[in-house]
Amino acid sequence: MTLVVIGATTPNMVHAEDYSLNIAEFEKKAWEVGGYAEIKWEHMDVRQGSALSLLNMYDNPKDDLDQLSGSLQLNGAYTKGIAQLHWLLNATGQENNFGWYDTADIYESYLNVTPTSGVTASVGKRSYKWGKGYAWNPVGFINRTKDPNNPEEALEGFITTDVEMIRSFSGDLRNIALTTALLPVWQGVNEDFGAEDNVNLAAKLYLLYLNTDIDFIVYSGNSRTTRFGADFSRNITSNFEVHGEVAYIPEMERLNLDEQGHRFRQSLTATSYLGGIRYLTAFDLTSIIEYYHNGSGYSEEEMSRFYQLVTESEELWVRNGNSQAFQQAQQLAAQGYSRPNPGRDYLYLRFSQKEPFDILYFTPAFTTIVNLDDRSYSLTPEIAYTGITNWEVQLRFFLLNGGESSEFGEKQNSNRLEVRIRYFF
Repeated sequence: MTLVVIGATTPNMVHAEDYSLNIAEFEKKAWEVGGYAEIKWEHMDVRQGSALSLLNMYDNPKDDLDQLSGSLQLNGAYTKGIAQLHWLLNATGQENNFGWYDTADIYESYLNVTPTSGVTASVGKRSYKWGKGYAWNPVGFINRTKDPNNPEEALEGFITTDVEMIRSFSGDLRNIALTTALLPVWQGVNEDFGAEDNVNLAAKLYLLYLNTDIDFIVYSGNSRTTRFGADFSRNITSNFEVHGEVAYIPEMERLNLDEQGHRFRQSLTATSYLGGIRYLTAFDLTSIIEYYHNGSGYSEEEMSRFYQLVTESEELWVRNGNSQAFQQAQQLAAQGYSRPNPGRDYLYLRFSQKEPFDILYFTPAFTTIVNLDDRSYSLTPEIAYTGITNWEVQLRFFLLNGGESSEFGEKQNSNRLEVRIRYFF
């Protein structure tokens, strides 16, 4: 149907203007497709003698590294009646000083069915984003772990079956939603989640109470230990939001090193929590500030033992060419010590300014992550340009700094320059 409105004539008007509104343009389409193509160049200066540079390049040391990569990401959905099929595909190829590497992954591929307005069921591979934190999500028990340097990037999901039920009310409690998800771990299915031959259950109860978003989350299963969590988010004003999360794990195991450098399995109770704010000023400066306590993280002393182990491994390698100690240290790193932000306490700050001084299409930003225990940090100034339709150009510089045996002081690179160009379609 086309609706035509004829403007009224006036003495100064030569003719009437026609305005048309095509209702069909607003109807939901069966097919929705999109994505982006990206090319990225990175230059990294290697921090000589740092623990991770020794660990990763002991047999082939470098002064600097260059990497060129290309990525293609495709997302879409197809709707037919009460069913909707979603997909998110990602392929990346990169060339660096060590050779060529490529990968192609199905990040998401799941079927949604909505038999009634208050019930939705899904099956397939999907990514969960439970939690209110921007850089970290301690209550994201079935989430993939975010990269705090790229917290908004899409992540690969897990194969699950879930059901969501929603009800609305009039009063202080306006909405309530219960989501339950079954996550199997079998050979070839979700193997990187935890112990195999188990079916795990996660549930999230959402409440919209007095204009505050609240979640209560529980995970139970034998692939990982049982854990409980809660989060909230509230807009104090239209431009000022506060949020928080707390996660409690009654019992868990982690790999650790004793004072002699021997490996052992440690049982502990862990409580992690996060608090943060987002604030938007009248002149379009967005500020995000978060404090994160990682209850399952390593103390400054425990991290220092790992760095000492790497130093001793280098001594064995130089003395007799024995790489076994390095290989054992690499296994330890993969199991926890080199994961993103393995410490206890962190501060995250991000400030982004839209079109400062009326410079159109430019958005500069500045991000810092501080390890509050060892006082090491990363600083990341950046600028993005979106002045060409469907194109984005981003320039970022990462500076990592800290003392000996500190997290950022023992990273492989002392700095990294990154240029990224994306075309969205």
